[in-house]
Amino acid sequence: MKTFHLFIFLLFLLLQHKFFVRISNRTNITMSGNSQKSPCFEKPRSVVKKVLAKAQYEGDGAIVRRSIGRPELKNFDPFLMLDEFSVSPPAGFPDHPHRGFETVTYMLEGAFTHQDFSGHKGTIRTGDLQWMTAGRGIIHSEMPAGDGVQKGLQLWINLSSKDKMIEPRYQELQSKDVAHVEKDGVYVRIIAGEAFGVQSPVYTRTPTMYLDFTMKPGSQLNQSVPESWNAFIYIIEGEGVFGKENSSIVSSHHALVLSSGDGLSVWNRSARTLRFILVGGQPLNEPVVQYGPFVMNTQAEIEQTFEDYHYCRNGFENAKQWRSQS
Repeated sequence: MKTFHLFIFLLFLLLQHKFFVRISNRTNITMSGNSQKSPCFEKPRSVVKKVLAKAQYEGDGAIVRRSIGRPELKNFDPFLMLDEFSVSPPAGFPDHPHRGFETVTYMLEGAFTHQDFSGHKGTIRTGDLQWMTAGRGIIHSEMPAGDGVQKGLQLWINLSSKDKMIEPRYQELQSKDVAHVEKDGVYVRIIAGEAFGVQSPVYTRTPTMYLDFTMKPGSQLNQSVPESWNAFIYIIEGEGVFGKENSSIVSSHHALVLSSGDGLSVWNRSARTLRFILVGGQPLNEPVVQYGPFVMNTQAEIEQTFEDYHYCRNGFENAKQWRSQS
């Protein structure tokens, strides 16, 4: 009888021990999750395509690394092109036209001077931003404003058919006016959209987010992205793990197309700083007919644009006498 009671007592202690171990494990898992401060994405995004931006010549002797706009990634609705440019005088982008989309120029190093045929002129420097809506037509030049190498990014964003013939406009921000936040080893400059609860003042006619992240070694990022938007990453410097924790490391000058989903996770496991842009936009789901700097919806509209440009009409009137000043 005593043996039976001893057996029951030992069984009770064993079950009690297992119960507390299970509770303890649950608590540790929960605490670990809280310490990372990461949102639980319903549908996390992953990398579905990787494109190396290879150097090529554009404009007048300028060197660019093109990712979106290459044969491997011709268009990524609503994005038409992404160039990382590296330009030294006298090279640059002399007088040339645009119609039907927006250009976003973001300076990484140095300075560029912009002039257009309506009298708009200015210089953007390291960290500055110019968001130009070409609309129905603009002719301008973009040239280096100093000695040495001038570096930056230029993104082309398509406009919907209803916006392609609007009047041109500019949004320009100096570096000091670009919204920024630093948190847990992650620094972000908010060109467009929102990050860490901070909103950019830039108006995006085609709904767009454009975030410039710098991550310290050992840091992790969790960034929400509207689920219906297309999104991509371009790595400026360093290397990181994007999307899934067990994904391969990807290094600079690569564009990464992301799957659909409501958020992105990034890990910097290297000993170096990681810098990249995360760009997302609402697809237009419209036909794209592009001929160089003209982007419309039909071939007939492209032919009409060539006529307007040639005869200096319907948006290109100021082209008759204008030449940029060197």
